[in-house]
Amino acid sequence: MTLLPIAPPWLLGVLAVTILAAVWWHPSVTGVPGRSRAANWRLSAVVVLLGVAALRPGVPGDEAEATAANLNVYFVVDTTSSIIAEDWGGEAPRIVGVRGDIADLALALSGARFSIVTFDQEARVRLPLTTDTTALDAAVATLLPEASEYSQGSSVTEANERLTRLLEQSRERHPERGRVVFYLGDGEQTAAGEPPPFTIPAGLIQGGAVLGYGSSDGGRMKSTRARYDVSPSYIQDPTTGRDAVSVIDEDRLEQLAQQLGVPYLHRVAGESVLPAVDAVDLARYGSTEELERQRISTRRELYWPLLIGVVGVALWELGAGVASLLQTRGRKRAT
Repeated sequence: MTLLPIAPPWLLGVLAVTILAAVWWHPSVTGVPGRSRAANWRLSAVVVLLGVAALRPGVPGDEAEATAANLNVYFVVDTTSSIIAEDWGGEAPRIVGVRGDIADLALALSGARFSIVTFDQEARVRLPLTTDTTALDAAVATLLPEASEYSQGSSVTEANERLTRLLEQSRERHPERGRVVFYLGDGEQTAAGEPPPFTIPAGLIQGGAVLGYGSSDGGRMKSTRARYDVSPSYIQDPTTGRDAVSVIDEDRLEQLAQQLGVPYLHRVAGESVLPAVDAVDLARYGSTEELERQRISTRRELYWPLLIGVVGVALWELGAGVASLLQTRGRKRAT
């Protein structure tokens, strides 16, 4: 139940107390009959009913509520060959965990606008900002790693420039909307040298997390060509001639989290990803003015039953007054 008082509650309280005092305290006047205690109780009931009605109690209507209606959420996904390393929950590809986590995060932040940015040798916007969860599901279901036959190494911060531009555009067009970034990857740097840091200006990111996939033992990766298939062959390590193994680099992922200003969370199959949304300020970005107007317009008001009670007491008093008047006139005629 919620309240939408017609005046400040403290003012309504002062008025109610003042009126109740006037009902119960009245000096006796010679020749003027006083009210009965029953009448005082009825008047007090009217004051209480009117006071509660003035608070406008109500319950939410049947509208669908959006928990993150004022957010832009960007999923930055590693689509290098290592994303299909088979060490998610045993022997499943890491991309299985990535897909499930994106779906769970989207459900937890329902009502937000979502975008998917992938990176391998270059960064691409796979899904522009949209509230269409069907489009999001389709984009997630078709996330594919790069073709291993063309892979030449990639940087874990490849999406820096593209993500920065997207965030700046979001701030320019919708400054009132929060901007949340979820980075999903294993932290494995395959390009030569140290990766340049993320250089996203302070204030552009207002929540999110770096989510790490993989294990210290690592996992083998199936070969991919034009598309991800179930080929029995695995990517070979040219230095050993054996199956290549991808190992998570959590130190690198923690560095990326510090650069983005968000927490790091190592993902393990079977564990909830919802702690990643704990830092998102839903109290600030969980609604919009339009949604709030909709909620108020569909709100079920509960003040009218109280007013019916007031009318009932008023009719009682009116009937009692008419009866008293007729009784007085009858006495006068008898005398």
